[in-house]
Amino acid sequence: MRHNRDEKRFDRTYSHLKSMLSNMTNDLVMYGRIRTTTPKAKVLRSYAEKMITLGKDGSVAARRRAMAFMRNKAAVTRLFDAVAPQFKERNGGYTRIFKLGNRPGDNAAMAIIELVEGSQTASVEAAPKKKATVKKAKAPAAEKAAPAKAKKEAAPKKAAAPRKKAAAEGEEEAKPAVKRTRKKAVEPES
Repeated sequence: MRHNRDEKRFDRTYSHLKSMLSNMTNDLVMYGRIRTTTPKAKVLRSYAEKMITLGKDGSVAARRRAMAFMRNKAAVTRLFDAVAPQFKERNGGYTRIFKLGNRPGDNAAMAIIELVEGSQTASVEAAPKKKATVKKAKAPAAEKAAPAKAKKEAAPKKAAAPRKKAAAEGEEEAKPAVKRTRKKAVEPES
């Protein structure tokens, strides 16, 4: 019985649970959004928000405390330099959870957990760049596609003609002289 135990363990040992939450926090800081099960997202939320609060402090002691939990220098550097300054004016609530429904394989409830302000600025900046490159890429691709299709259609016709001719002459000539197996070549008996 789990009387008066307030932490979810997900049937893992303490060390496995700590490293799982540390890795998920690293991924959330590095990518801004991750897809996981809903209970894991709810537990991750508190750890991620504590790390962002440490990042807002910005002191050497706070950086060392974050490093002790996250254990990834690149993620801690990104947390203190890029992610935490976005939340200077915000007092908590740095993440949001979107529920996605159930996973087909085991019917587990899935969710996306993402950084609130970081995801908005990243998606707004990334969206126009993608649209601009797609529009430029479509026009030249259509022009290049027509000559490429003509070449592809002409090439198989030339290659197909000798095969039909060889089959018309006789089936024995069309067969290879040597059968190959995995171990060694075996010559057919005549």
